[in-house]
Amino acid sequence: MTLLLATTATPRRILILGATGTIGRAVVRAFAGRGDTVTVLVRRPAAFAPDVIVRLGAATDPAALCEAVVGIDAVISCLASRTGAPADAWTVDHAANLAALAAARGAGVGHFVLLSAICVQRPKLAFQHAKLAFEAELRASGLRWSIVRPTAYFKSLSGQVGRVRRGRPFLVFGDGALTACTPIGDDDLAAFIADCLDDPARWNAVLPIGGPGPAMTPREQGAALFAAAAREPRFRHVPVALLDVIIAVLSLSGRVVPAFAAKAELARIGRYYATESMLVWDAASGRYDPAATPATGTATLSDHYAALVAGEVADDRGDHAVF
Repeated sequence: MTLLLATTATPRRILILGATGTIGRAVVRAFAGRGDTVTVLVRRPAAFAPDVIVRLGAATDPAALCEAVVGIDAVISCLASRTGAPADAWTVDHAANLAALAAARGAGVGHFVLLSAICVQRPKLAFQHAKLAFEAELRASGLRWSIVRPTAYFKSLSGQVGRVRRGRPFLVFGDGALTACTPIGDDDLAAFIADCLDDPARWNAVLPIGGPGPAMTPREQGAALFAAAAREPRFRHVPVALLDVIIAVLSLSGRVVPAFAAKAELARIGRYYATESMLVWDAASGRYDPAATPATGTATLSDHYAALVAGEVADDRGDHAVF
């Protein structure tokens, strides 16, 4: 488990991109809580703590980025496409980050931290290739960099809370043990990202990271949710082949109607997460390895489920809503 490093004596000037997302807001809190001067670049006015400097502008606008990076010590990019659709992915995950990198280099920024994703280890989808393309640009940029690849977020695994509350079964693909992950909480991930600036071991490094283990299968996630809701576990098994049929139909229809092609890509994303674990991939053994997946923090998915069921936290999944 990773311990938090000491707060730096001299406040740094941090620019955070993607600050209105769930993880972005946690990263803002983490740096502000350490006494750093935090600036965010957002498309429209948004509520942040009074000491956070809010600049209006799009992360896809090179001029806005060049203005925002003036005097900045480190850029933290939490930018991510909302849906993972190809056009969105290449616009945000690649082009917007590339523009931010160019602005950072031009302004002499000292460190660029990228929030990526662990799923890029085995890329099969457009958004994964877009992320990898930018990762390569960052690594070759000459700037000090850190690439953080987290496992599953709590919010990504919270789509069935409403179903369980309504007495409906928890949906799993196959036998419910096809995949596993070590979910990580927002604040634990934000603390890990903030520590990248202070820990030389995280400089110029690709950093897979999960929350406290052990790894959980979807069936174990469902059991934890039923326990939090004080309900008897009930599961419904969905064959992966159903996703294959949906993808085939949408792909065929997409040859005529472009909108269906986009839906086919979303279905492929769903299939990927239904069949691939969010853990470190061991190429030598050809398997995902929970023991090789680093862990940080203390918050668990069970804690999150309990807080959701109790109404202590909001279910802000946005485009992560699947069920």
